[in-house]
Amino acid sequence: MALARISRNWRRSSGTNTNTNSSIIPFPNTSHSTSNAKTVRRILYLQSLTKADHMNFEGRRTHGIQGYRFGHAMRISETENFHYASLEPTKPGDKPRVVVLGTGWGACRFLKGIDTTIYDIVCISPRNHMVFTPLLASTCVGTLELRSVTEPVGRVQPALAKHPGSYFYLASCTDIDTKKHEVYCETDDNNHGLGYEPYRFKVAYDKLVIASGAEPLTFGIKGVKEHAHFLREVSHAQEIRKKLLLNLMVSENPGVSEEEKERMLHCVVIGGGPTGVEFSGELSDFIVRDVFQRYAHVKNYVRVTLIEANEILSSFDVGLRQYAMKHLTKYGVRLVRGVVKEVQPQKLILSDGSVVPYGLLVWSTGVGPSQFIKSLHLPKSPGGRIGVDEWLRVPSVEDVFALGDCAGFLEHTGRQVLPALAQVAEREGKFLVELFNKKIGKQNAGRAYSAKDIDLGDPFVYKHLGSMASVGRYKALVDLSQSKDAGGVSMAGFVSWLIWRSAYLTRVLSWRNRFYVAINWATTLVFGRDNTRI
Repeated sequence: MALARISRNWRRSSGTNTNTNSSIIPFPNTSHSTSNAKTVRRILYLQSLTKADHMNFEGRRTHGIQGYRFGHAMRISETENFHYASLEPTKPGDKPRVVVLGTGWGACRFLKGIDTTIYDIVCISPRNHMVFTPLLASTCVGTLELRSVTEPVGRVQPALAKHPGSYFYLASCTDIDTKKHEVYCETDDNNHGLGYEPYRFKVAYDKLVIASGAEPLTFGIKGVKEHAHFLREVSHAQEIRKKLLLNLMVSENPGVSEEEKERMLHCVVIGGGPTGVEFSGELSDFIVRDVFQRYAHVKNYVRVTLIEANEILSSFDVGLRQYAMKHLTKYGVRLVRGVVKEVQPQKLILSDGSVVPYGLLVWSTGVGPSQFIKSLHLPKSPGGRIGVDEWLRVPSVEDVFALGDCAGFLEHTGRQVLPALAQVAEREGKFLVELFNKKIGKQNAGRAYSAKDIDLGDPFVYKHLGSMASVGRYKALVDLSQSKDAGGVSMAGFVSWLIWRSAYLTRVLSWRNRFYVAINWATTLVFGRDNTRI
């Protein structure tokens, strides 16, 4: 034992490396002890990996190469020894592989209808569910439970969980190589907090459908991303609900000044589109029916302000807009016309110099192309979306399609870019399903580079089915005109509210969630909203 200890000490002092594994990825040298410690931990972790671990996925006829995991600071350019984990290209005898990026309205409508006897499906998205966005505002105030508005992607397309060769990967796509027919992905732990080291992998495709959605527009206004809440994801609704209820509870504590109570209980909504109006209506209804009873000590301080640069619900009929303005004003929503210049932690500044203190700020001013879409070297339509032709193909490359909020018609098609609406994405997804199942699949063109000269049939044509919006207190707007200038049925009031609820209930994807929504609505009607659970 003594001799062994002496030998180990001698090897340490002489600097001899006892590990002969040559697969270590070098890290940049640094003089900081903290960085050195992190580097040592990463090196020790990499030493535990094999350089090329060929994995056989039994029964799935695929092979992959396990790559290294690396920290956020690690870049591929720093080493030539980096290997991507991969899902290799399909082989003769395998079904063609369709890769879908996203789990939004368009992607899920496509996933639901695609014929899995013809194709293997790989879905890649940073979330494993679809969000029924028209009802998301109701979850912020407790009208609906969050599970009622989310549909797991494994239920949308069971093949992703059951069929060999079909997978769902929880990751974000970072780049696309259209010549090699590969997408490059990276896991992202920022939204999950599990402490995993992010790592990268690639997936080969025969056909690629890009439906990665869009991001909220901030117009470059300072402080919006840091201090405002958006309303597009389940996590956004959770944050809004938590902030709202905490402000209500804390404002009742002794020692809180009158001025601070007014600020904390001032809810400001930016954007007078359907989302902003529906959230304002839900919030005012929640305040009148529930907050006034539970938080009687501070009920006189609670306010809702809706700020819009132009007119609210600009896509609706003039009469419906006027009805919405009167109804919202009647139930305590203050309507302000203005443009936000800057957002600070506890106040925002308008372009005319007005200062608006707030306790909760919800930003709903529309959507625009994401950074991922902007980074792709693909043709762009007006507005920065991926440019597509009449069949939703990206014309400059083979086997790539795009739909939903991330896609728009190219100028040479002579068509206008469609609005970023759920019904647009859903209709495009339905069209693409027909194209893949009845045209591409039936002509044996599912393989890569095999669909160039096939007959795709009639192009996609979109017909607007109308718009609906709830304004709270059992009132809603229904505008069934196909365009802003065309005539059609327009109505508002209680009957419209029944139509609004019935229509959205039928659009929920599964009977399971329809049952949840109906039960939540009934429970809220009888017992009120839950205004205590955060």
